[in-house]
Amino acid sequence: MSLALSISPLALPLKHPFKIARGEESVARTALFRLRCDGTEGLGEATPIARYGESLATVEAYFAEHALATDDPFRLETLLHDGIPAAARAGLDLALHDLIGKLLGKPLYALLGLDPSRTPVTSFTIGIADPETTLRKLAEIGDHPVLKVKLGLGTPREQVETIAAIRSRYTGTIRIDANEGWDVEGAVTILRELERYEIEFCEQPIPAGSPDGLRAVRERVNVPIVTDEDSLVASDLPRLLGCVDGINVKLAKTGGIRGALAMIHTARALGMKVMLGCMVESAIAASAAAHLSPLVDWADIDGPFLTKDDPFTGVRYERGKLVLSDAPGLGVSERRA
Repeated sequence: MSLALSISPLALPLKHPFKIARGEESVARTALFRLRCDGTEGLGEATPIARYGESLATVEAYFAEHALATDDPFRLETLLHDGIPAAARAGLDLALHDLIGKLLGKPLYALLGLDPSRTPVTSFTIGIADPETTLRKLAEIGDHPVLKVKLGLGTPREQVETIAAIRSRYTGTIRIDANEGWDVEGAVTILRELERYEIEFCEQPIPAGSPDGLRAVRERVNVPIVTDEDSLVASDLPRLLGCVDGINVKLAKTGGIRGALAMIHTARALGMKVMLGCMVESAIAASAAAHLSPLVDWADIDGPFLTKDDPFTGVRYERGKLVLSDAPGLGVSERRA
């Protein structure tokens, strides 16, 4: 066996500008991994996160400077060592799992021993926007059963009014995500106001790095608290015990499927609920995450909803429920031009 890796930029124009408390983008930029082994190709995707010092250039530079540790695709511990930065490791991890599934003729969920019928319903994310735009996006979404609404910018009153306007027209489940946009007192004030609107949970209300602050919010409101920026890998979780109700797992942050599995099982051991999330990514990364979704309580795997012309197909959605492909590996294929 011999492994050959190539990496190229992947630009994903979005249907709408996507705005959160930290910034806005109209085109998501990820890295496409192609890993070849004796005539079989595995696809992967890396989503570098600038906040953690990652970029397309750093992903490409890492593999330009470091050869793969072995030519045997089944030696995952050797190939996916901790010295590889998270986004780069995630891209390689996904490509390896896709390749192994294709070599063995099995979909990823089968390799993991999971039941594909137990996938959850994913949320559909609405980025920060003015009230008119927000309601227009809501109308486009139709009867999708779960929304995640980005907050964290504007006055407390404006943010509460955004949720009130949505709830006046929408009877499904609403989750909110402040992306670290509040301080403790601001979070308590806003969340107490939002309790009347039946919010399922609030994701990352305050800046990462303050478990005691999360605990202070959680103890003073009736909206469950879930982390994202505070929970990147499994070793982050013990310090959050008793401070939050659940954690968000993202393949781009955990370093891929193996890191995500470690994080999910650690959270379960600590009695935490688990959400499986994503960045704004193509169907490659979304499908990889979807294969793990029978293990979690909540899903936020909506990258393919947000992109305009995804060059790949994979996971499907039936009224929001994730539907896994039974094709080998990730079950992803390229769209024909």
